[in-house]
Amino acid sequence: MSAETIILVLLIATALAFDFTNGFHDTGNAMATSIATGALKPKTAVLLAGVLNLVGAFLSVEVAVTVTTSVLKIQDGKTGHLLPTITASTGLTIIFAGLIGGILWNLLTWLFGIPSSSSHALFGGLIGSGLAAAGMAGVNWPGVISKVLIPAVASPFIAGLVAAAGTWLVYRITRSVAKKRREDGFRWGQITTASLVALAHGTGDAQKTMGVIALALITTGHLTGDVKKNGLPFWIILSCALAIGLGTYIGGWRVIRTLGKGLVEIESPQGFAAEASSAVVILSSSAAGMALSTTQVATGSILGSGVGKPGATVRWRVAGRMAVAWLITLPAAALVGAIAFWISHFVAGATTQLVGDGLIFLILVGLSGYMYWRAQQQKVDSSNVNADWDDTTNSVVPAAVREERLEAPKAEV
Repeated sequence: MSAETIILVLLIATALAFDFTNGFHDTGNAMATSIATGALKPKTAVLLAGVLNLVGAFLSVEVAVTVTTSVLKIQDGKTGHLLPTITASTGLTIIFAGLIGGILWNLLTWLFGIPSSSSHALFGGLIGSGLAAAGMAGVNWPGVISKVLIPAVASPFIAGLVAAAGTWLVYRITRSVAKKRREDGFRWGQITTASLVALAHGTGDAQKTMGVIALALITTGHLTGDVKKNGLPFWIILSCALAIGLGTYIGGWRVIRTLGKGLVEIESPQGFAAEASSAVVILSSSAAGMALSTTQVATGSILGSGVGKPGATVRWRVAGRMAVAWLITLPAAALVGAIAFWISHFVAGATTQLVGDGLIFLILVGLSGYMYWRAQQQKVDSSNVNADWDDTTNSVVPAAVREERLEAPKAEV
């Protein structure tokens, strides 16, 4: 087996690992409000979301096409051949380093319970590694602006406005209905709308990883032709569907908690309106090939549901912290992607490309393991995801868990 083939296999495994982190990081997009209102039990919600993410991955390839053509510029647009300055091994390292940027940012924001964009983490990592390898010419700026940046700015506001209007309308129409009856009725509706969001998430986000794997195969000459016209090999679709479905089933409880309890004390009519708004925006954008962030859409919808409900309290400090994360996601992931490329390139210059890429892979494994270990020290899971939010700290970790951790050293003494 050649060094290039080993790197390609390692890259595909890393891409599927990103897909897995995308799944558990974004579970809350579909299920946070249903869990918070009691429409679905936590473990039932993540199982349903996992199955529907898997199904959604088979429904379209439009977003995958966007990833292969609209982010990096390592091929000639007319001939489909690699640019003269980009070899196949360099192209693989660019993609590899970009994935590392995306995974590490996903894990860091998950650790702190921040619902940042997995999509923008991936695109940021790819853009950063592309800049490190080929400068400004390594990025398809028109594609990034039209397919990534413009949807990133517009989508949360659109989703928020739709959710605010929908929430106001729901409460207006049902103002004469008893609160308990209204709550019970909309809890059933939430099961449908949450399912639509989970299906939409699979349709959009699983394709991003499909596009990355396809781009790697095109770079090495293992895949040729028009992806939009000819589709993708079935094994790519199946493996990405399974990875995002499994990740979603694992449940990113820290992010679910922030979305369900940290932004708004949500009721079922609000949850219904927020989920319906998210599903409409995500499905319509996926059909158009726009690689928008389902996290930003879902967050905008939840905030909109708080604005639209008379007398609702929105925790703007938590929202502000999330907005800062949104702003720095792409550049932060880009920086990590660039550093990963430079490390591999420097080491490869003294040894081989396989050693360089192997080193950044080991760094990824080490940092990922450390962040997972940190999360286990103050664990958020299905048993405490709905605990009351502590407004004094705005920490994603429930107060009881923090206090238990603080008492542990005293007990040992």
